Amino acid sequence: MTQEDDWDRDLLLDPAWEKQQRKTFTAWCNSHLRKAGTQIENIEEDFRNGLKLMLLLEVISGERLPKPDKGKMRFHKIANVNKALDFICSKGVKLVSIGAEEIVDGNGKMTLGMIWTIILRFAIQDISVEETSAKEGLLLWCQRKTAPYRNVNVQNFHISWKDGLALCALIHRHRPDLIDYSKLRKDDPIGNLNTAFEVAEKFLDIPKMLDAEDIVNTPKPDEKAIMTYVSCFYHAFAGAEQAETAANRICKVLAVNQENEKLMEEYEKLASELLEWIRRTIPWLENRVAEQTMRSMQQKLEDFRDYRRIHKPPRVQEKCQLEINFNTLQTKLRLSNRPAFMPSEGKMVSDIANAWKGLEQVEKGYEEWLLTEIRRLERLDHLAEKFKQKCSMHESWTGGKEDLLSQKDYESASLMEIRALMRKHEAFESDLAAHQDRVEQIAAIAQELNELDYHDAATVNARCQGICDQWDNLGTLTQKRRDSLERVEKLWETIDQLYLEFAKRAAPFNNWMDGAMEDLQDMFIVHSIEEIQSLITAHDQFKATLPEADKERMATMGIHNEILKIAQTYGIKLSGINPYTNLSPQDISNKWDAVKHLVPLRDQMLQEEVARQQANERLRRQFAAQANIIGPWIQTKMEEISHVSVDIAGSLEEQMNSLKQYEQNIINYKSNIDKLEGDHQLSQESLIFDNKHTNYTMEHVRVGWEQLLTTIARTINEVENQILTRDAKGISQEQLNEFRASFNHFDRKRNGMMDPDDFRACLISMGYDLVSATRTQLGEVEFARIMTLVDPNNTGVVTFQAFIDFMTRETAETDTAEQVMASFKILASDKNYITVDELRRELPPEQAEYCISRMTRFIGTDCPTGALDYISFSSALYGESDL
Repeated sequence: MTQEDDWDRDLLLDPAWEKQQRKTFTAWCNSHLRKAGTQIENIEEDFRNGLKLMLLLEVISGERLPKPDKGKMRFHKIANVNKALDFICSKGVKLVSIGAEEIVDGNGKMTLGMIWTIILRFAIQDISVEETSAKEGLLLWCQRKTAPYRNVNVQNFHISWKDGLALCALIHRHRPDLIDYSKLRKDDPIGNLNTAFEVAEKFLDIPKMLDAEDIVNTPKPDEKAIMTYVSCFYHAFAGAEQAETAANRICKVLAVNQENEKLMEEYEKLASELLEWIRRTIPWLENRVAEQTMRSMQQKLEDFRDYRRIHKPPRVQEKCQLEINFNTLQTKLRLSNRPAFMPSEGKMVSDIANAWKGLEQVEKGYEEWLLTEIRRLERLDHLAEKFKQKCSMHESWTGGKEDLLSQKDYESASLMEIRALMRKHEAFESDLAAHQDRVEQIAAIAQELNELDYHDAATVNARCQGICDQWDNLGTLTQKRRDSLERVEKLWETIDQLYLEFAKRAAPFNNWMDGAMEDLQDMFIVHSIEEIQSLITAHDQFKATLPEADKERMATMGIHNEILKIAQTYGIKLSGINPYTNLSPQDISNKWDAVKHLVPLRDQMLQEEVARQQANERLRRQFAAQANIIGPWIQTKMEEISHVSVDIAGSLEEQMNSLKQYEQNIINYKSNIDKLEGDHQLSQESLIFDNKHTNYTMEHVRVGWEQLLTTIARTINEVENQILTRDAKGISQEQLNEFRASFNHFDRKRNGMMDPDDFRACLISMGYDLVSATRTQLGEVEFARIMTLVDPNNTGVVTFQAFIDFMTRETAETDTAEQVMASFKILASDKNYITVDELRRELPPEQAEYCISRMTRFIGTDCPTGALDYISFSSALYGESDL
């Protein structure tokens, strides 16, 4: 572009024109300099040092000029002006007769010529309308915009504008709300021009660059001044349609982003709640502090059942829904050309799956611990009761024995009495030895109670220690009494043999009866028919020994009868007391009657236990019968679901309906699971902990059922994502069916995935040239590129969803970061930053505030306070680095 000829041939300007140009060019320069926070007062003087001239060029071009010289000498000023003139020349402008010295010297005509050159290059040259540009383009734009208005005929940039109607028409054409054109009169040029100047300055941010009187009173207004002023209207209005288009595109992109962010927030919230529930639940399940009573432990078991039946199932559904939401969100992001969603640290689907796996591991351990503790407490209660019974019997036997052994009755006894005391002591020693086994049993039970961590072990240990200490003391006293009796044994010669024999036979028989009574009253605990049958057999064996015991009783009673017979025969007056034992024939008879009474009671107890074990066996068989049906059913359904997406034909909607019906059939089966849970609860309440009739435990069934529900939900979600992909990509049902048929044909394992070789064959079958002999290397490179698209994580398989995405990606019409960035640049009037006011003026309120809250501050020196960086924001929308 060359400077207009006027500046080459006219060394002098018309004074009226020069005045108009000076005012217009000054106002034009200030309209740009104010963006940098400065202005000029005198156009000849304020540009002499070149500093504001360089600043003006930087503002209107958006480019950085060389660093200005800071000195105040004439050569510093000339250097700065030359830098400005060199920059103008670098933009294709040929300066004629304009040098740095004239500008530094304050040559007004040359300064105005230079400013006009700048206006032509940066405000008018780039105007283009219908293949015309610069001045002609601007004139054509004015003619088109004012054509419909009465009394307006724009033919040039001087007299066509004198009456002010053309300026008012331009404003009304774009902003009819600012001027009522119908009320304007052609015979009021001053009023029309002032109206246009005031409205443009107040509402369009176009400063007043002309005086109405100068224009009206000049036969031919200055063309350059008029062009400069009118070009401001072009730049104010010509981009309106572009700004609207750009704003619409940005609103569309922001709406997609807002919806995706809402889904991300919902995912984060649901993931946080689920992880928090797992975090709170695991410590409860890890609490292995055992209760001290059976009732308390059974309450823990009931609380655990409530957790499995009531609290956990909703969380299983939440976990499944979370995975579905994650897959749907990733599909939407992929379809809208957005980066994949990366949840917060620790909230990935894999993190939730790992946390869930940890929960189930702790849960299984907790149930096993509960059952083990219940068995332990059951055993403890049995041992504690047995310990008390044996201690009571032993303490009953030892009562008064220490006082008896401490007596010194032998010092004043007769010979017969001494001998009787000696025999009596021998009988006591025999009895003492017989009770040694019971003391050992008491100590053994106490030891087992300690090993099983019995809650009242201190009381047990104290009682056991008391018995052991007493037993040791009895042994010591017994030995001391024997020593004393032996010292006087020589003094005694007579003994009543029959009393002694009775005492010797009566004591062990009495001890046997004590043992028999103890065994007949012994508590027992069994868990199977076999165990109770073993007890019945042992009881039958005991009953078989009763005739022999009765013979022993008769023999013992015969000794007593013999004593009576001898006394009667020889007229001996008996005292009625056997000097060798405290056992009387009546004691033997009474205990024998007690033994015979306990036998049928024991029979009854054993038969009742048989009935209970038979009932438990029925519960085992009842549970096993259902579990052996439900377990294979779940396994079969899992296998069917793994093939259902491959085998179902028809449209995606028909597939969806079939899968929904399939899901409903599975849900309807839930009543069978609930019934099995009821039988499982009955078994646990009956303390049944094993079942040889089935390999399926309730835990196996629960895990299988949860996996079945999750699998069908995921399969439905895959079809939903295919529908979403089909609709978003604009592919027909026939195309999707063709893709599905091709995929199924090469999915040789029928598992919904192709290996790379099968995928290559599938591509070749669909027309991809990957095997041409002349393009072997190129084919391998292209196939490697395709694999990075369909298998970004290098898993070695291609899913149907990845296959569909690849087949539709090349033809998808999506917005890009560059498109959004270009739209923002339009709204920002080609600046590299955008202001809050511009966003609020060009965008709807919701989208404007969305941008303001997320854009970062623009880093630069020549920008207003609060300027925002739309370039980084556009790149971030698509997960790209700054362009």
